[in-house]
Amino acid sequence: MSDREPIYVTRPALPPLEEFVPYLQEIWDARILTNGGPMHQRLEAALCKHLGVPHISLFNNGTQALVTALQAADIHGEVITTPYSFVATAHSLLWNSLRPVFVDIDPVTLNLDPARIEEAITPDTAAIMPVHCYGHPCDVQAIRAIADKHGLKVIYDAAHAFGVRDDGGSVLRHGDMSVLSFHATKVFSTFEGGAIICRDKETKQKIDRLKNFGFEADGSTVTLHGTNGKLSEIHAAFGLMQLEGIEASLARRQAVDLRYRQELAAVQGISCVEGKNELVANYAYFPILVGPTYPLSRDALFRRLQEHGIFTRRYFHPLITEFPMYRALPSAEPANLPVATRVASEVICLPIYPELDEEQVGRILSVIKESAAA
Repeated sequence: MSDREPIYVTRPALPPLEEFVPYLQEIWDARILTNGGPMHQRLEAALCKHLGVPHISLFNNGTQALVTALQAADIHGEVITTPYSFVATAHSLLWNSLRPVFVDIDPVTLNLDPARIEEAITPDTAAIMPVHCYGHPCDVQAIRAIADKHGLKVIYDAAHAFGVRDDGGSVLRHGDMSVLSFHATKVFSTFEGGAIICRDKETKQKIDRLKNFGFEADGSTVTLHGTNGKLSEIHAAFGLMQLEGIEASLARRQAVDLRYRQELAAVQGISCVEGKNELVANYAYFPILVGPTYPLSRDALFRRLQEHGIFTRRYFHPLITEFPMYRALPSAEPANLPVATRVASEVICLPIYPELDEEQVGRILSVIKESAAA
């Protein structure tokens, strides 16, 4: 193990503590801690403006937001989704008594392959839940065409896609709804948190009722079997503070991303995952694929980096379809998912975060290059 300071795959961006104190003072003065208070309302308005979306509803975490989006869309039956994601994507379906149908991913973007989506549609198919993997947009036009052709709803798991834009604006505008995560590991954080982006006022009102036990706006009548998904005032305040520094944070991520790409381009057996269709990226992750021409296997490189105090992540490994609650599904058979199965055996996400300095990036690159020459 290296005796130098360890480098982790990510590190939450935390401004100076004294900058948070005025926000806390406002909360103390108002004595409103939750239930859609002033900070919550300010953050919703600020995020709509920053992201360029019409309506947003804040949540206590991204998983609860996914669960509620499906409930708001009134979906029943089967939902086509990806095996190559964090397990919350599929869990949100089980929580709504929906049957996940897994299809393979595109070998370049690692997002759902539209051709595989169409092949999997049955009379029981009700919706598609794609993931903008690593913040790289899905083929939204192809997915929309398939959904329109078959009368399906589209709920995007956009947990990685904060601030990502395509040639028409925010990628969050696509689908019937898009769901964000504001977990501590994300490019924009509220410690824990999430949000649903929707198209119209009526849908937002329904979402807001569902996340508050099903209460109507007057607080006296329950009309839906909702849950408690509200974001507290302290979490919202932290989000407001984070938003002030988001551009500088993303710029530093971009610089790290660029250096990785430049220096890894000549390393045989290492390929960097490329985005498609985004005009503005957020550099949320930096995944590489360790191919068969690299001298070490993926797992051996993972361990070699760890020996040098560099803690990467095999993200996403294993596939969702390998977990016990999913592996018995017919669509979970590895033979049905050759691209996802291969990628899950090759992927490593390298460290990327605003405070990662040039010396640390150099350490990471040196281990990969020296291992390639061994």
